[in-house]
Amino acid sequence: MITFNVPPFVGDELKYIEQTVKSRKISGDGSFTKKCNAWLENTFRAQKVLLTTSGTSALDMAMLLCKFQAGDEVILPSYTFSSTATSILVGGGVPVFVDIRPDTMNIDERKIEAAITERTYAIVVVHYAGVACEMDSITDIARRYALTVIEDAAQGVGSTYNGQALGTIGDFGCYSFHETKNFSMGEGGALVIKNPDFNERAEILREKGTNRSKFFRGQIDKYTWVDVGDSYLPSEINVAYLWAQLQRADEITHDRLTTWRRYYDAFQTLAAAGKVELPTVPAACQHNGHMFYLKLKDLSERTKFIDHMRAEGVHCVFHYVPLRSAPAGQKYCRFHGEDIFTTRESERLVRLPLYYGLSAEDVDYVVAAAKKFFREESR
Repeated sequence: MITFNVPPFVGDELKYIEQTVKSRKISGDGSFTKKCNAWLENTFRAQKVLLTTSGTSALDMAMLLCKFQAGDEVILPSYTFSSTATSILVGGGVPVFVDIRPDTMNIDERKIEAAITERTYAIVVVHYAGVACEMDSITDIARRYALTVIEDAAQGVGSTYNGQALGTIGDFGCYSFHETKNFSMGEGGALVIKNPDFNERAEILREKGTNRSKFFRGQIDKYTWVDVGDSYLPSEINVAYLWAQLQRADEITHDRLTTWRRYYDAFQTLAAAGKVELPTVPAACQHNGHMFYLKLKDLSERTKFIDHMRAEGVHCVFHYVPLRSAPAGQKYCRFHGEDIFTTRESERLVRLPLYYGLSAEDVDYVVAAAKKFFREESR
């Protein structure tokens, strides 16, 4: 069976974990955490990066830093993971969904302005598949209406928009280092902060509402509870695993992009024949090879395709069921305008295996199995 995902492993992870254990510092904010924070800041030219326990906790922190008032609304796509909306609720906001673009599966920047009310506080963009949203238009809207922009860049670590790293364009950026992501620490994430005025409160939120970080830097002689917060600080053991991969980030990204391009080239004939649609990457975007997907005719064909691929020994998956249709989405959120593409396009999309170390031979096998499905369907 060719599995859908294999967590990244480059070979030095266990060495760094052993170093952490021997240092007797396995709780958060040790040397590996500091090195990873600095690597992310320097590589992506970010003002401040703080590792967190997950991409979800990074989103939670961003929303808490916004300090929503009762009834404040946050615009986002319905085609996303539950964390994007749940974090808004955790922060005290009201999620307002708008439709997506059918080409990139990202929020439709042309639908945002009509959804703005006197209660709108922020826009959350989700860079699907590591391909950037139309950030020039979105940041222009945010500037004109004095709105905060939060980037859910869980899938976009290492991707860029007009040369700028995703996660560093908006006011806050949120990364994920889950085992399914390009770089992993099992469970983990990071918060990117543009305005240094938020740095101190972010550290307090991450340290259970205390000013402990200042104490460890020698800025105060004791620490105490000063604000709300939670335990958003990851274990050094997890971070040591991540550090090994960041050291070989270019290699991992190149490997994934090579697989992505191999898929893209191989399916050109099917796309030209109108059998599938391939991912769209706008000219301003450089993606990170996070995922490769095909769009089929409809939900029925996608279901048959997944069953066929499983029978051929290939594990393929669909992705998000739009949040607007979920019980919590119906209870806590609203959809502005018409759902033209969100549901329809989500039902057509299927993801193929893509991970660091996937061999060219396995990619070719996946392609052959997929092409076999379309030959059989056309009989």
